[in-house]
Amino acid sequence: MIVQALVFYMFAAIAVAGGVMVISARNPVHSVLFLILVFFNAAGLFLLLGAEFLAMVLVVVYVGAVAVLFLFVVMMLDINYLKLREGFLQYLPTGALVGLVLLVELGLVLGSWVFAPEAPAQLAAPTPADLTNTEALGQIVYTQYVYLFQAAGLILLVAMVGTILLTLRARDGVRRQNISRQISRTREESVEIRKVPTRGGI
Repeated sequence: MIVQALVFYMFAAIAVAGGVMVISARNPVHSVLFLILVFFNAAGLFLLLGAEFLAMVLVVVYVGAVAVLFLFVVMMLDINYLKLREGFLQYLPTGALVGLVLLVELGLVLGSWVFAPEAPAQLAAPTPADLTNTEALGQIVYTQYVYLFQAAGLILLVAMVGTILLTLRARDGVRRQNISRQISRTREESVEIRKVPTRGGI
């Protein structure tokens, strides 16, 4: 039990320190790397809770896809970091207010669990001994919440299509592919035969 508590505090401390470095690092590439560190430590916390499926999803999806995508986008875009940080102090009071509200909400949640110790036992659903965490989660998601799960997928699909439409801009000087014109062209339009004299070139 002592070892588990020490591992928990180690993962939690590294995750909090990494979260602070994400928002305080001057280089965006370093911020993404610290974000990956936070994801790994959060996956370790999920493993301590016995939620191995959520831990693997966090590593595979967020670290393997989202964080790497952030890293490539930050490295490929030509961002003026000095201009980006000019308005940091301007939005600092608003960010501090939002952080204070979140801190108060977390305090209320933790306080209610301290004053009502029977709350976790009432909220936790009994899990059969022969049922793993992944099987229990799959049964809940695909039976009781299947319509909400499908609705979430549709919302993400609409958001993806909307993002593509918003970022798809027609720019001058950019040649676009015309599939119908390529298919309908004839041999005479696509092939031109020229008789080149010896050592004459075109």
